[in-house]
Amino acid sequence: MTQSIPLFYLKRKARLMSRREGIPLAAALNEVAREQGISSWSLLAERRTATTSNRMNYRRLRAGELVLVAARPGQGKTLLTLQILIDAMRNGQHGVFFTLAYTEREVLERMHRLDATPSEFNGLFELHDSDRIDADYIIASLDGLPSGTVVVIDYLQMLNERRETPDLEHQVGQLRAYAKANGLVMIFISQVDRRFEAERGGLPGHAHIRLPNPLDLSLFDRFIFLNAGAIQEVNAA
Repeated sequence: MTQSIPLFYLKRKARLMSRREGIPLAAALNEVAREQGISSWSLLAERRTATTSNRMNYRRLRAGELVLVAARPGQGKTLLTLQILIDAMRNGQHGVFFTLAYTEREVLERMHRLDATPSEFNGLFELHDSDRIDADYIIASLDGLPSGTVVVIDYLQMLNERRETPDLEHQVGQLRAYAKANGLVMIFISQVDRRFEAERGGLPGHAHIRLPNPLDLSLFDRFIFLNAGAIQEVNAA
């Protein structure tokens, strides 16, 4: 299923336009809305809010599910997964973000772009940016959290960068077993090979997921591919 351009992507485009052209953010938002065939940003936002099928949100995820979000750099993987966490926490679920790619400050800046701050979630949000993150670290950190907790791991290919950690497939298998046993949703951010860009246009697929180490993709229950603002969800066979 391919979805229209998500709201967070359009908002980011407007912010960039505002800085680049030196115009007020409100004017940039309205310009982006007109590009989508809608007369104003407020009307666009109203229509999108009323139509949940226009973007991926946590309600479409199932407890115990492993999800892979894959795209080339700069396509909104981190913003999408943070938006899912924010949606979940605003509905009373715990949200945990593990990152080997960003600092705490960088993650919080991205949350701010989505009009969210950790303080609004009353202890439901946890952020881990240790360079020791691997499957054992993640499982220990999640101990005691309730079913329905949404977990983001940023990113898949960095889980076994340290020589002493188990291979990637073993770690994903560990995390899958833990998620299933405890009713957690685990979302892995993944890189896509450069060769996808050479193929020009469209959306990446399973064959484009960068796998420097062997990994059985059937360990994942759902895949979300992004490119140029479009999103495609693919359920595992």
